[in-house]
Amino acid sequence: MKAIKNIRDKIRPHFETGGRFSKFYRAWEAFDTFLFVPEKTTFKGSHIRDAIDLKRTMIYVIISLIPPLLVGIWNIGQQYYHAVGIDPTIQESFTLGLIRIIPLIIVSYAAGLATEFIFAVIHNKEVNEGFLVTGLLVVLILPPTMPLWMVAVANIFAVIVGKEIFGGTGMNVVNPALLSRSFILFGYPAYLSGEVYTYTEVQEGHQLVDGYSGATPLSLVAEGEMEAIPSDFNMFIGDMPGVIGETSFAAIMLGGLFLAITGVGSLRIMLSVFAGGIFMAGLFNVIALNEYMMIPIHKHLLLGAFAFGAVYMATDPVTSAQTGRGKYIYGFLIGVLIILIRVVNPGFPGGVMLAILLMNVFAPLIDHYVIQANIKRRMKRIKNNPVNVKENLNS
Repeated sequence: MKAIKNIRDKIRPHFETGGRFSKFYRAWEAFDTFLFVPEKTTFKGSHIRDAIDLKRTMIYVIISLIPPLLVGIWNIGQQYYHAVGIDPTIQESFTLGLIRIIPLIIVSYAAGLATEFIFAVIHNKEVNEGFLVTGLLVVLILPPTMPLWMVAVANIFAVIVGKEIFGGTGMNVVNPALLSRSFILFGYPAYLSGEVYTYTEVQEGHQLVDGYSGATPLSLVAEGEMEAIPSDFNMFIGDMPGVIGETSFAAIMLGGLFLAITGVGSLRIMLSVFAGGIFMAGLFNVIALNEYMMIPIHKHLLLGAFAFGAVYMATDPVTSAQTGRGKYIYGFLIGVLIILIRVVNPGFPGGVMLAILLMNVFAPLIDHYVIQANIKRRMKRIKNNPVNVKENLNS
């Protein structure tokens, strides 16, 4: 590491003010701070010392994504071999899934980070670490055979429209990862029509399958095929058709537990999303006008991207509600909307993406009314007890 640092010290002057590559200083700084601890120190004014900064927060989120990522890699191969009638080993399934997912991750990061670097150089601002999480989330919410060029275009769109036009990381109104998925959904709906695609594979000298496609359980249920719902055990461990990171309830809950313990993810939002989903699913069970409304509550929570959305998407600290009470309202409404969209509009059997994006837009309004309600309550308290308030102020 010392040798690398010596090389860094020799190159750095070329990127500083007066150097021939000074225009690219921000790009250099991003690589430098990624490899080494920044050498900046605070020498005046008040400041806060804290072990948690943006980079560490992003690392915690990435760590929490490892369980659904690993299960998703295994499930890619597992569903492929199931489709062609082969009983694979764990290693065979994992290897096949790994071969498929690595290009998606590389393209996602390359396209998104390149766009971030370009804007950093143009506007002479720091490159933030936010896309380290967004780039991985984008991959986990897409089918495993999504064309690479489409992944690149969707990431570029998400960075420019979802972040940069609002001022960059921390200023975005909606979740960039979900925005990239919505771009694909409305721009190229055939690729997100509720089906999971496998790809051509040659094994032991013979062609196994070419372009096989299998509908996800939610899309089949939306068409009235209730028998397509997998067993509770398969939904819990993640052995079922679906997009890469959203199938395993157990893996998602493990990541959510890590986020809750570290304080990076809001437990209030997670619990309230599940509460909203349970409430709405229970209400439909009572109405029971069709088979879709009679799906048991726990199956709604296990199916599709409900758990993934509740843990990783709804808890985005930038686009979610900021007040304590607002988080409960925000999460509860997301859970209600997910089940409502899923049952009432079978054209969008998932409902998670639309529900969260909609509530991202309304999150500031929720916080506004929560704050106004607090102000009114305190003003009423002052009005009713002016003597006590005056004594407390004097003391």
